[in-house]
Amino acid sequence: MKVAIAGAGAVGRSIARELVDTHEVTLLERDPDHIDVDAIPAAHWRLGDACELSLLESVRLEEFDVVIAATGDDKANVVVSLLSKTEFAVPRVVARVNDPRNEWLFDEAWGIDVAVSTPRMLASLVEEAVSVGDLVRLMEFRQGQANLVEITLPDDTPWGGKPVKRLELPRDAALVTILRGPRVIVPEGDEPLEGGDELLFVAVAEVEDQLRELLLHPAQR
Repeated sequence: MKVAIAGAGAVGRSIARELVDTHEVTLLERDPDHIDVDAIPAAHWRLGDACELSLLESVRLEEFDVVIAATGDDKANVVVSLLSKTEFAVPRVVARVNDPRNEWLFDEAWGIDVAVSTPRMLASLVEEAVSVGDLVRLMEFRQGQANLVEITLPDDTPWGGKPVKRLELPRDAALVTILRGPRVIVPEGDEPLEGGDELLFVAVAEVEDQLRELLLHPAQR
């Protein structure tokens, strides 16, 4: 898979290090001081402004599978995303949100499939750590308007001992994994639920209340 990363600062380089062993990675950076080929020699480095069509054309961005807009400037990330999607038809565009107040911009209208807000994610993880018995939204997936949400079952959950297949999930919701202590469990039908389980779902916003009622207040259904 070919991946282009706009921004070779600390975030962009960290992403590149994670991907370069298994994918073809190109880093686009306008600041010469951030060009450090020796830091990630397996990546391709290009000096230039990723907001400029000429640079994107020179790297043949239309041949890439994923573009990650990872600069520290939200305006630049939005522009890179829009150009990637509208001018080069890149299938997957991921954008970094630096200021949560700008999240409303990072949607499909600007060519963004997934927006990642580090401050928002950290706040969600803190909330998730203390929120047993509630639904916590961990991440928004712009394409399809689905979210990654988490529900931690209380110790006295009425679902304790009941198999996953007993869950009558609403449409447009899917259980993707169960976290139980150090274990990551694939949610097969016969897997029994336990108090303290962290359940991760991908679901559209419209059914989040139904998920909350199903898992936390089943007697009311």
